Amino acid sequence: MVSEYLEIVTRLLMALAAGGLIGFERSYHGRPAGFRTHTLVCLASALLMLVALHQGEWFQGSIETVRVDPTRMAQGIMTGIGFLGAGVIIKEGLSVRGLTTAASIWITAALGIVAGVGFYFPLAVGTVLVLGTLSVFRWVEAKMPMQFYAHHRIRFSSAAPMPEPALHAVIREHGFSIANFSYTMSREGAYVEYEMNLRARDASAARRLAETLQAMDSVLAFEVRPSGD
Repeated sequence: MVSEYLEIVTRLLMALAAGGLIGFERSYHGRPAGFRTHTLVCLASALLMLVALHQGEWFQGSIETVRVDPTRMAQGIMTGIGFLGAGVIIKEGLSVRGLTTAASIWITAALGIVAGVGFYFPLAVGTVLVLGTLSVFRWVEAKMPMQFYAHHRIRFSSAAPMPEPALHAVIREHGFSIANFSYTMSREGAYVEYEMNLRARDASAARRLAETLQAMDSVLAFEVRPSGD
């Protein structure tokens, strides 16, 4: 009995460590679901799997009359964890953020299941691979040649709005291509607002565009918001 309790404690501590390591990486990068969230997700998954594996110790009826299938508990955990993942996905305008954190919560639940059944080798390998994906791949992604996407909104006084061709020319001078151009006028007629999606090969184009727009007296307000996780 003592050895069994020791094994249970070991599995829970392994889940605690795995979830804590992944959560620390998320907290370090300022994500909404961080250290404690990932630790609790992994620990809860391990606890639930222990419940499924040790049914003979808590089930009051005859265990022979019940079909023991721990995989059903695993399926329930992976389905139910979706509400946490949905909670960290945030839509900001046309941008969607939090997808990586949602995926990390989901795989942390999977690692908790592995810890709960005592499958330590894949637990260790999985934890290392997840941390590598979240940290090392971040560096690889930063070095990859990728196009920069942004949502752009700019506002002019309705008395002196910049003509659309002139605005297109300014934006294209900074290396952007334009898509989904739209127009807005305030109900009071105080301002005219243009909204569009931008694409460039270099993320620094956004900084150069912002500096140009700041120097223009006709611009009342503007926003250049990068799209991505």
